[in-house]
Amino acid sequence: MPYDAEILVVGCGNVLFEDDGFGPRVIETLQEYFKEHELPENTMLVDAGTSAPHFIFSLPHESWKKLIVVDVVNSGAEPGTVRRFEVTELPRGRYDDAHSWSVEEPLHELSKKCEVFVIGCQPESVSAPDVKMGLTESVEEAVPRAIKIILKEIGV
Repeated sequence: MPYDAEILVVGCGNVLFEDDGFGPRVIETLQEYFKEHELPENTMLVDAGTSAPHFIFSLPHESWKKLIVVDVVNSGAEPGTVRRFEVTELPRGRYDDAHSWSVEEPLHELSKKCEVFVIGCQPESVSAPDVKMGLTESVEEAVPRAIKIILKEIGV
């Protein structure tokens, strides 16, 4: 699947590990929202799951102007806190995927080619390696706040 939009909103995470499913939940909620509203034609929503970010982040398309990554970020804030992180602000060693692979480096490389930032939510609990479906209450309540930020970023 080519990711040839100017703006990509990429939800990362694993829905099997509680709050790690924040990114996919935000994408799912945005897809529901855009069933009744018009998604800007220059924007693509991607549920990247857990392994897809490495493929997406390492294969940028020349059309990309903005990459919005939606994920949990362990920043030490109160659970459910949502904020925009510039790539340079990502906590070193604390922004890894479910396999503990750092995704900071590919994001730094991408930021040389297009605008890149992360809409991050402080998780309350990530159950890995134990399977636990669903978000905690504090992170579930954070989803609308993340949506509001993303809609503003994509000009809706």
